[in-house]
Amino acid sequence: MTERGEIEKLLLGLYAARVRGDLAAVCAAFAEDAKFELAGASMTPLAMSAVGSEKYRPLLATMIRTFKLRNHEILSLLIDGAKAAVLWRADVFSRITGTTVPTQLVDVIETRGGLIVSYTEFFVAR
Repeated sequence: MTERGEIEKLLLGLYAARVRGDLAAVCAAFAEDAKFELAGASMTPLAMSAVGSEKYRPLLATMIRTFKLRNHEILSLLIDGAKAAVLWRADVFSRITGTTVPTQLVDVIETRGGLIVSYTEFFVAR
């Protein structure tokens, strides 16, 4: 079983890589067969799902290329066994529209063997 400290280190590294826009480091946190999901509520509801690195890597690449995170802050990090929930917020800058939207997010994560096997991100633009 993965220790709490190892999961916390994995997740903090994931968020740091995401803020840096480091696709390779973000993808390195995920297992090859991981499931990655997005579910968002804003002007236009958004839902995406990808299973396996050949599917989630292009999705993550598009997200990192399109959106820059600023003022990232983890508000709460809960770990229970191999599962975690992270409440966080950031100002999300769109490189397409040039606008910044304050956004609050909740990530529900499951790990196995020191890697993420399931990651669901819920977000609401404020």
